[in-house]
Amino acid sequence: MVRRLLLGCSAVGGALVDAVAEGSEEFLAVTDDAGWASTLRDRNVATVEADPTDPSAYPERAAVVLVAGDDPTRNVAAASAARERYPDAMIVAHVGTAPTAAQVDALESVADRVVDPVEAVATRIRDAVGLDEPASDSGSVPESVDDAATEGSSEPTERPPGSTRWPLDSTERPPRLIRTIRGLDGPLLVVAHDNPDPDAIASAVGLARIAEAVGVPAEPCYGGEIAHQENRAMVNLLDLSLSTVDGTDLEAYDGIALVDHSRAGINDSLPEGTSVDVVIDHHPPRGPVEGSFVDVRPDAGATSTLIAEYLSRLGIEPDRALATALLYGIRIDTRDFTREVSIPDFEAAASLTPHVDESTLDRVESPSVSAETLRVLATAIDRRDVRGSSVASCVGEITDRDALAQAADRLLDLEGIAVTFVYGYMDGVIYGSARTRGTDLDVGELLRDALAQAGSAGGHANMAGAQVPLGILEAVAEDESLADVVEEFVAERFFEALSSPPTPPAGTPQSAVDAEFPD
Repeated sequence: MVRRLLLGCSAVGGALVDAVAEGSEEFLAVTDDAGWASTLRDRNVATVEADPTDPSAYPERAAVVLVAGDDPTRNVAAASAARERYPDAMIVAHVGTAPTAAQVDALESVADRVVDPVEAVATRIRDAVGLDEPASDSGSVPESVDDAATEGSSEPTERPPGSTRWPLDSTERPPRLIRTIRGLDGPLLVVAHDNPDPDAIASAVGLARIAEAVGVPAEPCYGGEIAHQENRAMVNLLDLSLSTVDGTDLEAYDGIALVDHSRAGINDSLPEGTSVDVVIDHHPPRGPVEGSFVDVRPDAGATSTLIAEYLSRLGIEPDRALATALLYGIRIDTRDFTREVSIPDFEAAASLTPHVDESTLDRVESPSVSAETLRVLATAIDRRDVRGSSVASCVGEITDRDALAQAADRLLDLEGIAVTFVYGYMDGVIYGSARTRGTDLDVGELLRDALAQAGSAGGHANMAGAQVPLGILEAVAEDESLADVVEEFVAERFFEALSSPPTPPAGTPQSAVDAEFPD
């Protein structure tokens, strides 16, 4: 399945290919420039020689679209066509050569990021000759952080809220982050998503550590609850300090940062539309991302990877608790480097390992299993609905939604199973967790196709979740159980969306599937 699509090509497009696409089976280029088409094929990049503004040449799905031609008019047309074809994709658009202000505005209206190399070079030169006023210090700054924050600087100190400019040079991210944080007049509130997983928890604590290193007080917080036993063990054994969003006076903070998610008011207990200063995430965004500083990298396996990278580049040495939490966050989100993993994930893990408390990490990874988790897993096995290499299971009413993800993971270990979906309900909402392995099926897209119209759904290619209000399903007949009604409602949509079941993992005959799930 294509996850990244290049529309048009130029020197900028060639640089992007060098950075992220060469040899990738998930990358497709569409260009009508015969020279660039030949060059891309020489680099082992799948290339379609066609008009990049014509949607009929596009693949069925794409998570990230890069518009990289030299002609501003065609870039606007390609970006507009891509937005209509892939409403949920992240679109990064090159402005092209000598664009007009109207063309730049048109690109910014449809793209999530607009790349302007000329502006980036100009700001780098202005910084080099000292035309910009230096950012004012706020508190004590370690020498290594201060040096890193000024080296390679390429943007003015202030950046308008909601700006969509996206410099390509990764060396520019740390100084921009530091300038954004140091520009605050008060403390920073670092918000993880609701019911945070280890990656979100570690990322929130890590970004707060970075802010404090540059003299800005910061408070990591979360909404919902930390219910998963491994997550509770991580927080308790590492003595991580986090507050809850409920009861927090937002007016007491001059800045707000989001980690492991990218939109305020969506799964983070903040009021929708809350102004955000910093966003650091690895999930593909499902809409415009607003913030003075935005770093969203869907290719990374975990947000903890990005935080570890910032710590390393800024010369901030993590303490043993933070290093252990970040490594655990990476391992959990990549399933021990076997799912959605990238080279930066390995590099971040290598940089963290010397600082990790291995004995505590072992205790975190082997906590006691709750009775609810075992009940959900047992019910998922007992009520399984197997169709080919896919299994869905309704576990009825639950008290711990994290148990669904654990059950979905465990069912994926069964022979012949490529896709799992476990769902249940609590507090008037149906929650579901899906997993896939050994197939090119995107379960994030699958759940969106199945349930997005009834609620909300999405995630990564290999792991995803869904939330659907129970609504009128609760008003069932007395002689019919709510679990049966929920199962009929969800399973019908799930298997209908899964119209073509994926092939079972290689080497597993159908007889093994039948033996594992006898009638």
